[in-house]
Amino acid sequence: MKSLLFLVLLCAGLAHAQPYPSKPIRLIVPFPPGNTMDIMSRLIGPKLAERLGQQIVVENRPGASGMLGLDLVAKAAPDGYTIGAGQGGNLTVLPHTSKNIPYDPLKDFAPIAVSTTNYLGLFANPGAPFKSVGEMVAYAKANPGRLTVATNGEGGFPHLAFEHFRALAGITYTHVPYKGSAAISSDLIGGQVHAAIDGITGLTPLVRAGKVRLLAVTNKTRVDLWPETPAAAEDVPGYESGGWFGYVAPAATPREIVMKLNDEINRAMKQPDVAEKLHAAGLIVVTETPEHDAGVIRADYAKYGKLVRDIGFKPQ
Repeated sequence: MKSLLFLVLLCAGLAHAQPYPSKPIRLIVPFPPGNTMDIMSRLIGPKLAERLGQQIVVENRPGASGMLGLDLVAKAAPDGYTIGAGQGGNLTVLPHTSKNIPYDPLKDFAPIAVSTTNYLGLFANPGAPFKSVGEMVAYAKANPGRLTVATNGEGGFPHLAFEHFRALAGITYTHVPYKGSAAISSDLIGGQVHAAIDGITGLTPLVRAGKVRLLAVTNKTRVDLWPETPAAAEDVPGYESGGWFGYVAPAATPREIVMKLNDEINRAMKQPDVAEKLHAAGLIVVTETPEHDAGVIRADYAKYGKLVRDIGFKPQ
């Protein structure tokens, strides 16, 4: 009997001591396929799988501007086998713009890495009654409330970015929220909306194909990827909006697991074939520590809280 008990305890101890990871890892992307986080995660997934020796299962869980997927991550076991794709919108903007956010971004996650930063694009249907940001502003002023602008959700980062634009430009518009870039693209091409504000990544192929028009980038200045495209600030002085994308784990995930994931995600991001594709999509690769990620989340949480108050946005 003692021998049997010893064997049971020994097996349990060996199982517990198995090196991480010993089974597939779920990577929750809280947006539909084709979104920036989805593209980035599917680029690095095979690199992580090769290094870690386990499959990386990218799982799209869209809804509520990214809140549904992140809530799943927040409530998962803190063992490193469920991690999430987090970004400025669902970690630092939505807490100020949504009445019913189900997680605390400062307490419910263990930051792993900020992997890329970006700027947004202001896009238009080629048949829209304007061909530049200046003309769009003039149209909105001449037709109060008639300008229709698509974003990836009420109170999300792009929506708040356009609210900031609206305040500086002194215009009114009608907001048309969607669940993701694919749905925005479809209606923008079809002319159901005049314009959209979204990440560059998902709409780049449509811009290159001439199916949608890139009016401006929200970077402070023009960018080398789109040298002929103006910065929105050229028509609306003082306007700038940028974001970031990264990865988080449930709070209480062991430090050694967070550091292992940070190391491997950073390594994957630096691979030439990954970095080149991300650059071509308008993203800037970042390879920093979990502490850097935590600092970005705290700083942006405070920044967007102030912006929400300044523009008088009411939580939805």
